[in-house]
Amino acid sequence: VQLQASGGGLVQAGGSLRLSCADSGRIVSYVGWFRQAPGKEREFVAYMNWRGDRRNYADSVKGRFAISRDNRNNTVYLQMNRLKPEDTAVYYCAADEEVRSGTAEYEYDYWGQGTQVTVSS
Repeated sequence: VQLQASGGGLVQAGGSLRLSCADSGRIVSYVGWFRQAPGKEREFVAYMNWRGDRRNYADSVKGRFAISRDNRNNTVYLQMNRLKPEDTAVYYCAADEEVRSGTAEYEYDYWGQGTQVTVSS
């Protein structure tokens, strides 16, 4: 499993970005997104399973972010709308065959390299 995150950039508050997480290896059941802002610990953003019938979002992004996946291309997306300056962070995708809550870093064995998202006010 090799994860490659992309799609970050600089956007004004209220704008949108779509992050991609491409898995160059086999399909892994659970994929999550986490983020780490400067000076803060990494935090959970969203996760979903292979079938799409399990999804969860951090309260801070509910209603604004949407996670989806294209299993044909082995890619998971994070559509981020109505972005706020506090969404500024390095965003990481992570994957594992099985998770319990899906919201904890330790549940994921595979990690991508991160992509920077900067939201200006």
